[in-house]
Amino acid sequence: MQMRKMLLVSFACAVAIANVGNAWAQTYPSRPVRIVVGYSAGGGVDIFARLMGQWLSERLGQQFVIENRLGAGSNIATEAVVNAAPDGYTLLLVTPANAINATLFDNLKFNFIRDIVPVAGIVRMPVVMEVHPSFPARSVPEFIAYAKANPGKVNMASGGIGTPSHLAGELFKMMTGVDMVHVPYRGVAPALSDLLGGQVQVIFTSTASTIEHIRSGKLRPLAVAAAARLSALPDVPTVDESVPGYEASQWYGLGLSKDTPADIVEKLNAEINAALAAPKMKARLADLGGIGLAGSPADFGKLVAEETEKWRKVIRAASIKAE
Repeated sequence: MQMRKMLLVSFACAVAIANVGNAWAQTYPSRPVRIVVGYSAGGGVDIFARLMGQWLSERLGQQFVIENRLGAGSNIATEAVVNAAPDGYTLLLVTPANAINATLFDNLKFNFIRDIVPVAGIVRMPVVMEVHPSFPARSVPEFIAYAKANPGKVNMASGGIGTPSHLAGELFKMMTGVDMVHVPYRGVAPALSDLLGGQVQVIFTSTASTIEHIRSGKLRPLAVAAAARLSALPDVPTVDESVPGYEASQWYGLGLSKDTPADIVEKLNAEINAALAAPKMKARLADLGGIGLAGSPADFGKLVAEETEKWRKVIRAASIKAE
């Protein structure tokens, strides 16, 4: 009888917890929600947080406010969400930096995969390998031939040590055997400024950052690092056509602190997937050179885990250390 009472109490508690979770999801959100972004306002990363924030605000009847928290390669923003209450009111814009930083930094105060619950992917932005128009190479094979004939004379710009643009270039070096001099900047914007001025020769960065420069002829794209050509750049080949297996992209999604009720995660996931299916959103992402990342929370979690492992290998092989 005692055991039976204990089982009944346990069952009642489980039902009560489930009912509380359902109630939270039904009333959520009842106040404004923050989306914490580890980058400055107006940049390529921030664009996607604002696109999704506007959609969620309109669909769920509460403001989804963008909060830009800069510093430590987005670790400050991530830690703020890890330490937030698990109630669905503090979201993190998840980026490749989260996958990279797991290996790049030795003493993080959190374990990203353990402490952040994946909610949904938003977009995948293939990296574009692009050069100044004065550069003699007009294709990836020509670039490889030039770099091998002129070792140490090709300057590769990046947004900083350990950033996605840096690691995409390091992966290219590893897979082709070319010698390029890495020139790190404090962000992609100043790196692009020097590339536009001809002070450096090549960069590997997302379409969102550079597509207007490409369309205006100020930069020459050699290839996109995607599995297939992009609708936004249909005449630009893939790197894979010349370097089989090469792929590099920037991707964005949303996450919450662990222990957030599953019903809230599922509610947000459903709304984000609805956004990605909407014709206007699809057109906007495609115009920026992006591909929607519709799927379940588990799908997005799988992507983050795979990217964490991929860039771990590159960081260790290239002996990259955080600044």
